[in-house]
Amino acid sequence: MYTVKSSLPDTATKVVGEALQGALVDLIDLALVAKQTHWNIIGPRFRSIHFQLDEVVTTARSHSDTVAERSATLGVSPDGRAATVAAGTGIAKVADGWQQDTQAVRTMVDALNAVIIRMRERMDEVGPVDRVTEDILIQVTKDLEKHAWMFQAENGG
Repeated sequence: MYTVKSSLPDTATKVVGEALQGALVDLIDLALVAKQTHWNIIGPRFRSIHFQLDEVVTTARSHSDTVAERSATLGVSPDGRAATVAAGTGIAKVADGWQQDTQAVRTMVDALNAVIIRMRERMDEVGPVDRVTEDILIQVTKDLEKHAWMFQAENGG
């Protein structure tokens, strides 16, 4: 059986692999949370927030692919299965049913902040052993922080 071998030492590969797997799980769940909210938002700001949610989905999906491919590049098999995502996410459960626009914004701010905090922790973990992966996580965090800022501005902070 063929396997991909990392150019990093085994101890670094373990640290980086775990960080990438955690990032993958959070990004997949973030896309799911944004889509669930997208389908269930109601209220006077429906249209603008509806489109804003799609932007988060696009960002999360794009970055999840980059993260998974970095993992595979280093010889660590990425796992984006539903059970793995459900067991490992750092995002709180989304409320059932319709969400008023103000609640939808709070849902997204909370979800984004949960992922951002974990991404920053991962950056600290991987920085000393793999600057390439750290750079990927920096880019992810930069984009997520921009989305968080925009959603916070929707509700006045």
